[in-house]
Amino acid sequence: MKKFIAIALFVVTGFSAVTAQEKAKIEFKSETIDYGEINKGSDGVRVFEFTNTGNVPLVISEVTSSCGCTIPKKPEEPIQPGESGEIQVKYDTNRVGPIRKTITVYSNADQATKSLKIKGRVVEENESNT
Repeated sequence: MKKFIAIALFVVTGFSAVTAQEKAKIEFKSETIDYGEINKGSDGVRVFEFTNTGNVPLVISEVTSSCGCTIPKKPEEPIQPGESGEIQVKYDTNRVGPIRKTITVYSNADQATKSLKIKGRVVEENESNT
């Protein structure tokens, strides 16, 4: 009986070790996008680029933002191991003032929740230093 329990424990532990190694892994090119100083009404679309460096398909289930002024768009299809994808973020640049927002990515990656940041400042067109 002890031998049976030892074998069963070994088998369960072995399967757990194999399962633990098979994970998607999301690596972002940058975790912060700096809009800098942009004019009111400018194009507010920016892109977070990432790669699945894991060994199973990466599924992004949801992407949320800390405010309704920021609209994220996630990939609809799984990202295969070694492939890249992007999360598009559109900020409403009709609001003058500082930009400090968080975008949260939910996925099947080894780190299931990932926070990304956008920052910058929207100015009236005649205030821009550029």
